[in-house]
Amino acid sequence: MRHYAVLRLLLAGFFLYIAWPAIPTVVTLEATIFWGLWLGFFLLVVGSNLASLLQMVSPPVMEQESTRQRQNA
Repeated sequence: MRHYAVLRLLLAGFFLYIAWPAIPTVVTLEATIFWGLWLGFFLLVVGSNLASLLQMVSPPVMEQESTRQRQNA
């Protein structure tokens, strides 16, 4: 189910689009730490979804297609 990875990438890109104007206005140390952690989490999300999209890792269990085979006794 590759479309889930694409949707998550689009959502992450939208969040970055909304947050980007606020990042250069950082003044305090707490805000710098917050935006640094936020950007780090953003990179983790994008990296994991790109790896899933490029089939570098197996998809999560919920997204795996199950094929049931009939067992003959």
